[in-house]
Amino acid sequence: MNRALFTFLLWTLVCDLALAFEPFNIKDIRIDGLQRISAGTVFSYLPVKVNETFDNKRSSQSIKALFKTGFFKDVALKREGDVLVIEVIERPSIAQIEISGNKDIDTEQLLEGLKNVGLAEGRVFNRSLLDKVEQELRRQYFSNGKYGVKLKTSVSPLERNRVAVFLKVSEGKIAKIREINIIGNKVFKDKELTKLFTLSTPTFFSSYSGNDQYSKQKLGADLEVLRSHYLNRGYLNFKIKSTQVSISADKKFIFISINIEEGDQYRIKDLKLAGHLIVPDELIKQFTVSSGEIFSQKSIAKTVTRISDRLGDEGYAFANVNTVPSIDKENKEVSLTFFIDPGKRVYVRRINMSGNIKTSDEVLRREMRQMEGGWFSTRKVNRSKTRLDRLGYFEDVNLETPVVPGTTDQVDVNYKVTERPSGNFLASIGYSQSGGVILSGSINQDNFLGSGKRVGISANNSDINTGFSISYHNPYYTVDGVSRGFSLSSQETDASEANLADYITDVDQVSMTYGVPINENDRINFSLSYALTDLTVIDTSFQPAVAFTNQFGNTFDTLTFGMGWAHDTRNKAIFATSGILHSLSAEVALPGQDLEYYKLSYLQRRYIPLTKKLTLLMRGEIAYGNGYGKNDSLPFFENFYAGGVKSVRGYRDNSLGDKAGGEPVGGNLKTVGAIELLFPPPFATDSKAVRMSAFFDAGYVFNGVDNFSIKQLRGSAGLSLSWLSPVGPLLFSLATPVNDRASDDTQSFQFSLGGSF
Repeated sequence: MNRALFTFLLWTLVCDLALAFEPFNIKDIRIDGLQRISAGTVFSYLPVKVNETFDNKRSSQSIKALFKTGFFKDVALKREGDVLVIEVIERPSIAQIEISGNKDIDTEQLLEGLKNVGLAEGRVFNRSLLDKVEQELRRQYFSNGKYGVKLKTSVSPLERNRVAVFLKVSEGKIAKIREINIIGNKVFKDKELTKLFTLSTPTFFSSYSGNDQYSKQKLGADLEVLRSHYLNRGYLNFKIKSTQVSISADKKFIFISINIEEGDQYRIKDLKLAGHLIVPDELIKQFTVSSGEIFSQKSIAKTVTRISDRLGDEGYAFANVNTVPSIDKENKEVSLTFFIDPGKRVYVRRINMSGNIKTSDEVLRREMRQMEGGWFSTRKVNRSKTRLDRLGYFEDVNLETPVVPGTTDQVDVNYKVTERPSGNFLASIGYSQSGGVILSGSINQDNFLGSGKRVGISANNSDINTGFSISYHNPYYTVDGVSRGFSLSSQETDASEANLADYITDVDQVSMTYGVPINENDRINFSLSYALTDLTVIDTSFQPAVAFTNQFGNTFDTLTFGMGWAHDTRNKAIFATSGILHSLSAEVALPGQDLEYYKLSYLQRRYIPLTKKLTLLMRGEIAYGNGYGKNDSLPFFENFYAGGVKSVRGYRDNSLGDKAGGEPVGGNLKTVGAIELLFPPPFATDSKAVRMSAFFDAGYVFNGVDNFSIKQLRGSAGLSLSWLSPVGPLLFSLATPVNDRASDDTQSFQFSLGGSF
């Protein structure tokens, strides 16, 4: 019998029985049969009270109200004189719920789902809920691709009118996608279209990606990708007529059929602007399509965005740009009219900063390109956000432009930042096979006391290096952004302890630098430094070092002038995902000093966003140095080196290049390059402090341009992880050399602490 019909007949019978009451005035109400539920709870639901007249209507209302609570299996009304007696039989309460056999879904997750349908420990048990329970559990397993799940429920009575509910789960296997069929396609082959989908039949990587498991949400997203594929190639009338998803009888395989209608391909006949045109000549320049091209929805959307942004630069922050197509079915052409409604020109009332607990407001505001009280400019507001990102002080920068309440032509610009550790303090004692006992300490602050100034102090004592350094840099020495910095250092280096040639340098140096901004992306730098170098060469040193000291002595005064140019369009200073960095620098030891030489270097980093999570990085560096005047070559202790975690990974630090006595001596020409695919690690996909990459490195150092040979370049491939840890930047790499030779010193696992990414 239908459950609803049975319930209706039961209520009818109850109500008929209730009609047997003759009206009387209630002097008292007694409730019999209560165990766990208090009398006060029952009275709160009861629609009658003492001193009220009780009749057939009140009887029916009372029974319905008490049954509706769900607390009782049975309710009966009796009269003893002028006393209304209510006899009840309580439903049992749930003392425990035990789930067994579940592996794919955690018990806590299943219990939460059961709680949502009303089944939880401490609640009243209602056997009719078991059907809902099974439906909920099946829903959860179906969402995980397990369509063959089997469920068995049982209920055991306990003392004090309680029950235990047992759920036994037989999960079965995950249903795999056996086929994806596309019906109706003539222009593109099935294989070409199914490659666009996230969902697929089982592949080698399916166990990791799960792309062979059906998901309604994933299928919906794939259908949108399919639609965009056709619309971006001119098929304006493309339709998805139907989608069918079926499962095999044994619940192991899923079959997906997509019925489409491609339609005809259209080309653009002409393009027009209409409406209120503010800067018509400038708006025309924003077109990313032209007459005669195949219609592309993506290009049209890009044009609309560019027009909106251009109007935003004129202060029209809420401009509407609508595309109105006119289709010529006979000639398979479409005319497009971009209708412009700029709205009101918008002004910026206030620029608000929040989240900067340590960093002073001034440090943020001096990066602003949008001014308060001026016209709103999309370009300037976004540029200001980029400049905050590029400071490197903030983990995240969020931008909001809410309308000022009560106005239609004013907005506030709100920047909310999340600060990251801008410095570190390190103190350590240790021992290494190459460096011996190591004592070191350093304080580095990129944002000293929240002022935006960089301060660094370090000291170390090991078998390789002994010395100290002090540095200071003010990025806003003037309000126009001219920077100034100073550094002072004294360092003694025993090259032989670092597996280099056998010599010792003791260098005392002081330097000063200035930086001048040319425009938003370009900057030139000047530096002047004085160094006093004391060189010690022993009899076992390689011959070029001995010859050098015989000719020039052991002590050198050097005044060096440096100049550099940088073009930087990266969106962030740390973990950039788009933009390019060009850096060109020259350094010359001024004539008339003990040593006369020069160095030239060029560095490029290009970040190409592939998806929201993937970025392609291409980087390269070339450096050359030589002597002039009294020096016919670059001093050997100024040579370039390659190899290591920040150069060519998979080879020991400084090991690539010529060797003397089996030890690297570097060279005056360095070439290093890499291609990297940057992505978030699987264990921290949303972290802004960790990033991984799959890379291919190549590089080498040569002595003289004439000795350069592509065949000499060493390569490696592997994985790396960059972590902006609380103690400073950490870089790890695991690399395999691809063309190493017997004389090369390889090292698969490498790491470094400090520096920049």
